[in-house]
Amino acid sequence: MITLKNVILRRSAKVLLDGATVTLNPGEKVGLVGRNGAGKSTLFALLNGTLHEDGGDFSVPKQWRMAQVAQNMPETEESATDFVVGGDTRLTELRDTLAKIEAAYAENPDDAEIGMEMAHAYTDLADAGEHDAVPRAQALILGLGFKSHELDEPVNSFSGGWRMRLQLARALMCPSDLLLLDEPTNHLDLDALVWLEAWLQKYAGTMIVISHDREFLDAVTDVTLHIANAQLTRYGGNYSKFEDMRALQMEQQQQAFAKQQDKIAHLQKFIDRFKAKASKAKQAQSRVKALERMERVAPLLAEADFSFEFKEPGNIPNPMLSISNASFGYVVENEAPKTILRGVNRSVLAGQRIGILGANGQGKSTLVKTIAREMGALAGQVTEGKGLNIGYFAQQELDVLHPESNPLEHMVRMARELGSSAKEPTGEQALRGYLGSFNFSGDMVKQPVGTMSGGEKARLVLAMMVWQRPNLLLLDEPTNHLDLATREALAVALNEFEGTLMLVSHDRALLRSVCDEFWLVGRGVVGDFDGDLDDYQRYLLDEAKRLREEAKVAVREADAAATAAAAAAAAASAAPAKSSNTPEQRKQDAQERQQRSEQAKPLKKEIARIDERMAAASAERGTLEAKLAEPLPPAEIADAGKRLKSLNDEIAQLEERWLALSDQLEALTA
Repeated sequence: MITLKNVILRRSAKVLLDGATVTLNPGEKVGLVGRNGAGKSTLFALLNGTLHEDGGDFSVPKQWRMAQVAQNMPETEESATDFVVGGDTRLTELRDTLAKIEAAYAENPDDAEIGMEMAHAYTDLADAGEHDAVPRAQALILGLGFKSHELDEPVNSFSGGWRMRLQLARALMCPSDLLLLDEPTNHLDLDALVWLEAWLQKYAGTMIVISHDREFLDAVTDVTLHIANAQLTRYGGNYSKFEDMRALQMEQQQQAFAKQQDKIAHLQKFIDRFKAKASKAKQAQSRVKALERMERVAPLLAEADFSFEFKEPGNIPNPMLSISNASFGYVVENEAPKTILRGVNRSVLAGQRIGILGANGQGKSTLVKTIAREMGALAGQVTEGKGLNIGYFAQQELDVLHPESNPLEHMVRMARELGSSAKEPTGEQALRGYLGSFNFSGDMVKQPVGTMSGGEKARLVLAMMVWQRPNLLLLDEPTNHLDLATREALAVALNEFEGTLMLVSHDRALLRSVCDEFWLVGRGVVGDFDGDLDDYQRYLLDEAKRLREEAKVAVREADAAATAAAAAAAAASAAPAKSSNTPEQRKQDAQERQQRSEQAKPLKKEIARIDERMAAASAERGTLEAKLAEPLPPAEIADAGKRLKSLNDEIAQLEERWLALSDQLEALTA
């Protein structure tokens, strides 16, 4: 188990934990929560060994294997599959060990001790899952939203967010007893998030996760560890249960504090009244001692909640916009336009609150970007209502903030660009006050954006958007860098917003609280989704399964089509042109059918031989694995290990050959 006893933990001069005591048991799934800056990431640094306690006792079982997501951006030309397989540190170590032993055995083939080591290495590799390492890695990659054709793409060909998904897959690939996850959902779409939840629910080890997604925490944790006021408090239950228990605890604490204050006031009043009277001196002194002995209940220190509101829009056109028989997609230079969505017919009315759903890559962002005027429609019409004022929050908005500029400079620049159309005061003092309402107070208004956290940048983008008083909000994953308190504030503000809202988010709590209807983007169309978010999660799992099956079929069909095309081209070049209905042509067709039948015979025979050989090899492999589980002389162990490796390689080659022959046979019989 993991134990902290009276632990003191500092970062620079700041004390983040002061006398913290807690125990975490094997197999528990723990959600680590607390305000930004409370010390969550510092506690992770203690757990993974990069930071040591400044006082008290901390221990993790020495034999536990730990896995966590590397925070650095991977830079490698390795394929996505190979990169994730490399996350299995046990497998990598065993491969390196076997390579050294095989080199030594090649030089000393009669050395029985080396032969025994090699046999053990083969057995260890088999136990570590060498035979299915690639399928396991690819299942992780596909589950996190990648396409089948991307499995062999180099890591460096992916954008930053997708490379971080590969880092997550690599961490999940690592066999571990302790899994540390710091904001694992930040770069995920809802479909990948649903898959990750299902994976983590089956994880057998101890897990500690930092997340600001309450539904994710509810789904994957059974213990909540709360950091506040330099203390750690353990609560049995997920995040929702923690909230209920903490609210009750705070209420009880406040009641106890008030009751004690009344008692103190009563005692003090007696002391003040009678301390000078000789006849009451003993009673007064007794009450002084009672006050000194009293264990004081701490007053409840209310945490400063962040809140903001959207100003009433200047006007609200109705309809906001109308989309008629439109096609959406993107244009690549020197290539034909790539159409993602077709036949889009939608109207957006004043006051609608629309959640936009859809599996990864189906066109959600394409739809939102087109409405936001970032992209043009490829066909059809998008008609805007008079006076439409769009407030657009895109994931990349955080990247287009000027790193060297401070929040005040961003606001001044935006006010200058809007000029006379600005609906809010544009003076520097007014802008300072406005930024203060978004927790940019004091020196923070002069702090360069490049030195700010992701959450602070997201708050600045929100502030800039709110200031423009939009009547249509387009929000594409606005919560990625927001803590729970700011997410709550956003939900409250959106519920009070009087304009129209269109929201793409993997935060299901936000979707549930602010949207009253859903659009589904998928299979090239945009339609209504009749159901709730639980129905949608089931749809996502079914859709992911469908896409995986389609990808497999597409690969096989492409191979078969290529084979058939090659055969047809060869036949066309060899045969003279004939008219289609002559007796000679019919005879020719019959001969070709006979020829194809003759060509298929050896393929069928070879497939049958492969089936027989695979059955025999699999049986022999089973016998060898059972044999290696028993005590044997070193020479026999070495021979059995070598034979086992040879059989595994042979079976893999036979499977590949069987698939190739099957594709050829399909092409011939098509």
